[in-house]
Amino acid sequence: MASKDYYNILGVAREATPEQIKKAYYKLAHEYHPDKKGGDEAKFKEVNEAYQVLSNKEKRAQYDRFGSDFKNAGAGGFNGTNVNWEDFTSGFGGQDINLEDIFDMFGGGFRGSARKDNKRGRDLEVSVSISLESVLKDQVEKIKINKFCACEKCSGSGREPGTSVKQCSTCGGSGKVREIKRTMLGDFAQTKTCPDCGGEGSIPEKKCSVCNGEGRIEKQETIEIRIPEGIDTDQVIKLKGKGDFGRKGGEAGDLYVRVFIKEHPVFKREGDNLFMELPITISQAVLGDKIKIETLEKKQIFVKIPSSVQSGKVLKVSKRGISHSPGFGRGDLYIELIVKTPQNLTREQKELFTKLKKEGL
Repeated sequence: MASKDYYNILGVAREATPEQIKKAYYKLAHEYHPDKKGGDEAKFKEVNEAYQVLSNKEKRAQYDRFGSDFKNAGAGGFNGTNVNWEDFTSGFGGQDINLEDIFDMFGGGFRGSARKDNKRGRDLEVSVSISLESVLKDQVEKIKINKFCACEKCSGSGREPGTSVKQCSTCGGSGKVREIKRTMLGDFAQTKTCPDCGGEGSIPEKKCSVCNGEGRIEKQETIEIRIPEGIDTDQVIKLKGKGDFGRKGGEAGDLYVRVFIKEHPVFKREGDNLFMELPITISQAVLGDKIKIETLEKKQIFVKIPSSVQSGKVLKVSKRGISHSPGFGRGDLYIELIVKTPQNLTREQKELFTKLKKEGL
């Protein structure tokens, strides 16, 4: 039988640290566990076999030297038959053991040892599109979003108005319950969030009839967003506390507003500078001229075209771009001159150009 590549099975490099090996094992064991939808018992056993060897310093050294056949040389290696795989789901004495519970006992696992506040509302993200002209000054946009808001009847408490709360009898007010799990690895003591009170230590005498004790309901809300002058596309504005309202009066999440700026038919933006193309005639290119144009803020200005200018020449108009930020100046406007070739000439015009051609112009 060909030697198995345990490193490849776990998807780690040969120089992987013990922590990297453990992390890869947890991920794959969770993915292939036979009790999960789409699980694969054969893969699950293979992953565990690889981990049993690579997580043991002596066995890993022997494996690195001899390959997976090292166990045949009396190395005491892992052969995939000395573990009852059912122990991962059916503990001793008929008590069900969840694989995630086993991992939690080691202070990590799938959920990690540090639990997040399960009462805090979710952070939300929305996007708004604004015109290029609008970034020239501060503005306020109103958006409508569906989110969890505080229940008006119970003011977010989750209990029926006029009623009080009582101590949770399951955890005695601590919000935690202690369990002893018997597994193939021995007995483990575990402290978990109380399933009845959700870690609060108390429960309402009567849940709010509108929100069913959640303290919040889902509805549409109109929110005003102040968009600062000079904002650029794909920038994000954070509105603290404007996300989902928390459960049972918990902290509200934040709202992140991603701003996108619509394309302008004339002006292109690069940083705080603006760029545009200005078509001119051959005579304007040769003799020069003054041309009236409209800036982004709808103001009329004159642009001086120098004589004998070439197509592609770029002129700069200072401080006609976008504000760096309020009180810190503006970018510039760059105008690229495009000399137009005339079409549909009259006979007289053609004769004129023929004459100029003969003169080398």
